[in-house]
Amino acid sequence: MTSRGLTEACPEPRRERPGYPQEVDWSLFSCARKGHVTYAPDEPALRERLIAQTAGGTAWQCLRCGAFVTDGQHGSGPAAAAPLVRRGKEIRSQLILRVFAVERFLRFLVFGVAAYGVWRFRSDQASIERAYNNDLPAIRTLYRDLGFDVNHSRLLGLIHESFALTPRTLTYLAIGLAVYAVIELVESVGLWLGQRWGEYFAMVATSIFLPYEVYDLTVKVTWLRVAAFVINLLLVIYLVWTRRLFGIRGGKQAYEARLRSESVIDEAQAALAAEQAPHGAEQATHAAEQATHAAEQATHGAEQATHGAAPPTGTAPAPTPTRSTATAPVTAEPARPDAPERTPPQPR
Repeated sequence: MTSRGLTEACPEPRRERPGYPQEVDWSLFSCARKGHVTYAPDEPALRERLIAQTAGGTAWQCLRCGAFVTDGQHGSGPAAAAPLVRRGKEIRSQLILRVFAVERFLRFLVFGVAAYGVWRFRSDQASIERAYNNDLPAIRTLYRDLGFDVNHSRLLGLIHESFALTPRTLTYLAIGLAVYAVIELVESVGLWLGQRWGEYFAMVATSIFLPYEVYDLTVKVTWLRVAAFVINLLLVIYLVWTRRLFGIRGGKQAYEARLRSESVIDEAQAALAAEQAPHGAEQATHAAEQATHAAEQATHGAEQATHGAAPPTGTAPAPTPTRSTATAPVTAEPARPDAPERTPPQPR
């Protein structure tokens, strides 16, 4: 095992600062619950940075906590196809959303039971009313013993009003409660799984009911209504800001880019590029020097060619041939042997 692998596989323990609480490593916390996630990229140089040989066998760097482990969910393929694993603050954010998911599931149970109760009440409204009238004296006695005024009891008033509702109204009420319970269930599942569709659905569904909650607060302010309104408002703001919904803060592309920038594989790629940068600069410098040397040689060759074409110093230039205008000399024709000899004329 290399020294780099030993250093990364066995990191130095963190030193706790006096007076400061130790920070929670959410990545290790998640790996302890779900297990490690490793990946073997096809690129050889990058693959060497994520692998280490140990006494227990081949260890791979976990994409979540960064430790070198020999177990966990292992995958392989190109670096671009590596899974996007949430780390650090993203895991904490997911836990916060799961708290909201639990609260939504509790709402589903409450409204689901209420819908079932209204439906059963619609079917047996007459018999339930008779049973209530028979038990009403005992209920009044119990109220007096507890110190409550029966005539001003809101609960008993609602029960009396429910007996006056028609079966059709009770049917609509049961359907409305059932639909709201299903909406809360879908919100709970989407937030628990951390899916983007679930985050959009929870944000939209929660925002729709905010105006009604504001209206309820204008009618009457109660601690329950205030708490429900604050929880829903915080959920909407948290989802829009942290999950970058509807294009806020760059939208989905910026959110996934931040996840990739925090991934172990991207960190290894950045470190590999930083190591290769000086070598690349040296190669570029050497290539520039070679180009400069070639240019100097070409310039020197051109100077030599120019020097060889010029005449030597002190030598007259060669005369340029010109066409002569003088008459060519006449050559005497030789005498033929059979021609008669001519005698010059004698003077008289």
